Amino acid sequence: MRWTWIDRFVAFESGKSATAVKNLSLAEDHFADHFPGFPVMPAPLILEGLAQTGGILVGEARQYRENVVLAKMSNMKFHRDALAGEQLTYTTTLIDLNDTGARVAATARSGADLVVEGEILFAHANPSQLPPGLPDTKFVFNGELTHLLRMAAAVSKPAAAGG
Repeated sequence: MRWTWIDRFVAFESGKSATAVKNLSLAEDHFADHFPGFPVMPAPLILEGLAQTGGILVGEARQYRENVVLAKMSNMKFHRDALAGEQLTYTTTLIDLNDTGARVAATARSGADLVVEGEILFAHANPSQLPPGLPDTKFVFNGELTHLLRMAAAVSKPAAAGG
């Protein structure tokens, strides 16, 4: 199973906020079992999408110098289920950023409906603080998430003037 729970970034303001979307397709495996006849996006996967959106925001704000590790989710309040066929919009806003980590406000919406809201805390970790066996690289920022952010940046740049 893939563990990238955002499809693309739709807005990104360095050091301030990030917005990403996730299309909830009935073709995704988890909908077959959660729940038969009433396909609901599992809450932990929604939270992971929020964490990925916020983690890229935090990492980019510090030029990806450290690994950004999810430390805690606080006051997460679910307002309703997210169903197959909907599009979730994940919005994260940087509240605090320092040498030890960061805190972001996070929401997930389906259209105008608020699905979940709360705060996410991230820790900055250098390789010596990570469990043995993990590669000595920026494991979060080498993969698909930063590729999605680079794609968004390329699309949002104005076309060169001239003819």
